[in-house]
Amino acid sequence: MEDMMVRTVGVEEELLLVDEQSGDPRALSTAVLALAERRAEGDSAFEQELHRQQLEFATEPRADMRELADEILRWRAEAARSAAEAGGAVAALATSPLPVSPSIGEGERYRWLADKFGLTTQEQLTCGCHVHVSVESDEEGVAVLDRIRPWLAVVLALSSNSPFWQGQDTAYSSYRSQVWGRWPSAGPMELFGSARRYHDEVEALVGTGVLRDKGMIYFDARLSHRYPTVEVRVADVCLDPADAVLLATLVRGLVETAARAWRAGDPPEPYGMGLLRMAAWQAGRSGLEGELLHPATMRPAPAPTVVHALLTHVRDALEDTGDLAAAREGIDRLLKSGTGARIQRDALARTGSLHDAVTECVSRTRG
Repeated sequence: MEDMMVRTVGVEEELLLVDEQSGDPRALSTAVLALAERRAEGDSAFEQELHRQQLEFATEPRADMRELADEILRWRAEAARSAAEAGGAVAALATSPLPVSPSIGEGERYRWLADKFGLTTQEQLTCGCHVHVSVESDEEGVAVLDRIRPWLAVVLALSSNSPFWQGQDTAYSSYRSQVWGRWPSAGPMELFGSARRYHDEVEALVGTGVLRDKGMIYFDARLSHRYPTVEVRVADVCLDPADAVLLATLVRGLVETAARAWRAGDPPEPYGMGLLRMAAWQAGRSGLEGELLHPATMRPAPAPTVVHALLTHVRDALEDTGDLAAAREGIDRLLKSGTGARIQRDALARTGSLHDAVTECVSRTRG
């Protein structure tokens, strides 16, 4: 397609800080951030997160997925180096497989969250992957949000990487999604129809006083309050960095496909939030190992069938950016090798030790 605007993509990844030998979570974020900032040329990509046992980095906006892949690998490697200097390691795990007593980070915002939400805040030692895709306006962005809603559960299933919680198997592929859903503003969003209605809803939610500010709008996908992007927040952090790139590729395809449908006058699917919550729950429960709710029907179908439906849905957009072959290869690989949830469970079955499973995941995190 001539003169097509290629949307930029940025990725934010949250990583778990652990002991390199035992795999136990360690509250090292202050030391790791200081080391990373000392080595950085210019602004550091790393930020403090809610708990001291985790660390976040953000990439630059990228139009080329190969450049995005290189940057994700670069920052994961830098996080690993800084963590090693601080006496630890990083693992791209969406929850800690091993028992942990999370330590709330410093700062007035985190103290407010702890006071306001109590045990819910304490339990939020979870690591997600947020994908930002550029949009031309808030109006386009809200049109995208309205049209990608049925597909977000599939994105969650593809990323599922949190089967363990406090030392036991939860029976979920993404238990992070269950924990994250305890926030009052988290989960699927309703149809908005316009940017004005979206912003009115955000103002109303913040105006309740339950939320501190717009940063606590934890919808599965939202307009970023900092950047001109749609921010898809539903995914677990991916164990394999290649899966993070696949996720970003598919999310960009979803955004472009939705924007084209809006411009063509095609309405969004009118699913209610109840069905969307069911789809998200099913995705978090089974990942790619069982059935998902098909976005076209909201009826169960084998996970590979639903994942290939997603690829078909975004096919034209991926062809236009030259990403179709890589996306197809990534999906085939993921369906064969399994998500992080399967890899973690296989490691436990093979070694008999959650400690060994975590240390194996430390190696996999670097790619």
